Amino acid sequence: MLKEDRLNYIVEEVNHYGHVKVTDIINQLHVSDMTIRRDLDELEKRGQLRRVHGGAVSLNDYPNKELSHRDKKIINIDLKKAAARAALPYLKAGETIFLGPGTTMEIFASMMDDMDLRVVTNCLPVFKTLNDKSKQMKLYLVGGEMRKITESFHGSITNAALASINFHKSFVSCNGLTNTDIMTATFEEGNAQKIALNNSNERYLIIDSSKIDKRDFYSYYNLEDITKVFIDHNDSLIRPLESSTSVESGEVKE
Repeated sequence: MLKEDRLNYIVEEVNHYGHVKVTDIINQLHVSDMTIRRDLDELEKRGQLRRVHGGAVSLNDYPNKELSHRDKKIINIDLKKAAARAALPYLKAGETIFLGPGTTMEIFASMMDDMDLRVVTNCLPVFKTLNDKSKQMKLYLVGGEMRKITESFHGSITNAALASINFHKSFVSCNGLTNTDIMTATFEEGNAQKIALNNSNERYLIIDSSKIDKRDFYSYYNLEDITKVFIDHNDSLIRPLESSTSVESGEVKE
């Protein structure tokens, strides 16, 4: 395959799926690791994709396909850690909190100290992460129908349970933030988070800066109703979007 044909193939794949892995492209095109990495570097310089650890992501603001929880775990890890780190001081002993689904929330859970908290989540990876280290926390996994792609629960059972619980704080993430619209991939997953947020005294959004000016299927909440946004060091990207919502950034560590 000629180089330009190879580059066009990679761009088509990344735009269709939203993300490509180096290992997958190697297997599909039968070329070396170094060749694919050079191709990705060149395509990034051309402004056709963005390099991330282990692959690349599309620059399209509305991807054709939702990535799985497993795929998202390798994307923008340092940025997600920075945003999550900034939110940690807002955890207070004795409170009841909700943690939404997503890899950013799983990272946040992995950073949480074991303390006297009552934690409710509808995300299986978040629950497992906390359960592995928890001695003081009281953990509640809200059941329902599982979305395998995100490993989270949704639907009437989930919503009924969340509607009956009052939270001191809710921490959620999203797939995209455009203007003041906070977006995710499905009605069901968005509605579960909306219920928890509406039942909370304080509402926190944890996102990495790659989500800014990205869109997804369903706008489940408005930025103006969020207490605070936690983002990585690229917080300047969100400044034009904010109104009464305050923004706090975290340091990216190597």
